[in-house]
Amino acid sequence: MTAIGITGHQTIPPEALDYIVKGIRECVHSQAEPIRGYSSLASGADQLFAREVIATGGELVAIIPCRGYETTFSDGVALGVYEELITQSTETVTLDFTEPTEEAFLAAGKEVVGRSDVVIAVWDGLPARGRGGTADVEAHARSLGKDVRIVWPEGVHR
Repeated sequence: MTAIGITGHQTIPPEALDYIVKGIRECVHSQAEPIRGYSSLASGADQLFAREVIATGGELVAIIPCRGYETTFSDGVALGVYEELITQSTETVTLDFTEPTEEAFLAAGKEVVGRSDVVIAVWDGLPARGRGGTADVEAHARSLGKDVRIVWPEGVHR
């Protein structure tokens, strides 16, 4: 089974969406089946990835950073997608953090990386906006020698 994880921006510019969906799809489909996908199910890249894993018939493992994680969703639509994806996950792992913090988010990113052979990074190449952001998780994956696939269209800025 191929283990593939995601790290990526929660906010994706509309002009980048098609490119990113196509890039995630290509990365997922290029892996040997069956697939086990790891995601924290955050808005944006994580949810796009999770949907693609499910669409290919793969197993989805939700790595939830903390108790009360659902309170971090400011968008009702993204919260609804999160709740839907949790029910479609074959396994849910909730890390032992009592509340949402940057430390919890970084730990979840590291957990996704640690369980993955391949890591997709939907990343614009810029520094993280907070500890545990995409840049931090991408750097951690590289430090472990993971196969990291960057998906981001040239010339697009968040």
